[in-house]
Amino acid sequence: MVRRIDVTGAGGVRLAAWEFGDPPKTDPARDHERTPGVLLLHGLMGRASHWTSTARWLSERHRAVALDQRGHGRSEKPPQASFTREAYVDDAEAALEQLGLAPVVLIGHAMGALTAWQLAARRPDLVRGVIICDMRASALGSASQREWADWFRAWPVPFATLADVRRWFGEDDPWVERPNPARGEFYAEVMHECEDGWRPVFDPDQMLRSRETWVFDAHWEELAQVQCPALVVRGLDGELGRAEAQEMVRVLPRGEYAEVADAGHLVHYDQPEGWRAAIEPFLDGVRSAGDAGRL
Repeated sequence: MVRRIDVTGAGGVRLAAWEFGDPPKTDPARDHERTPGVLLLHGLMGRASHWTSTARWLSERHRAVALDQRGHGRSEKPPQASFTREAYVDDAEAALEQLGLAPVVLIGHAMGALTAWQLAARRPDLVRGVIICDMRASALGSASQREWADWFRAWPVPFATLADVRRWFGEDDPWVERPNPARGEFYAEVMHECEDGWRPVFDPDQMLRSRETWVFDAHWEELAQVQCPALVVRGLDGELGRAEAQEMVRVLPRGEYAEVADAGHLVHYDQPEGWRAAIEPFLDGVRSAGDAGRL
């Protein structure tokens, strides 16, 4: 079962959250036994549905909610909305409070991982653990932003069919080193049908505005402020290199490291079984520590 829950983010932006599994049965007298919460945060251009396979097994033992972040998925995309780091973090904080998820484990991919550790640094009372999936802490620089702008302009939109979407992003995209069907499926999931063909559900200009608020800065200081257990996960062929990932673990006060073989940047999407094997022991440890703390 998946149900939509509407929440209100910073500046009144309406956000769509998606809860997987049956809604919790809350008994205030037994609040110490309530199901641990997990909030899943997708990356730039992603959407909550990209977490479906992860959320389904999580829902067996956790209250699992995935958020469509502002400008993404079914959430609002106001033309004049703020797409700063603060806005994204404020949205996640508001979602936790309105959904009653805290203290929560935050699981973030790419941009969503940055949001997760920034929120954990800001509000340690709301976060009991963080999983950081393939997100760099180093500054990426202006060249990276120009490359992304050029890449968006290269998209052959509108696509005539979803098969064309899958083929371009999985095979023909110049950024693809070798055929990657999972990547094609990932991007097919963020397209919707328009009168002239298939176009992204997001505004590329809003994506670039979102990205420019983090690519010019390093984010090591916020990592060092994360006091809860934190797991850094990378795909062997992802964007986060091993040396940087291990330095992130060193900077985190309670950092751990895991990597997934045969995975690229979309670790959780293209290697779901390896991803589960990498993060499940960490989640079990955080849950056990929380249970012990309530005894």
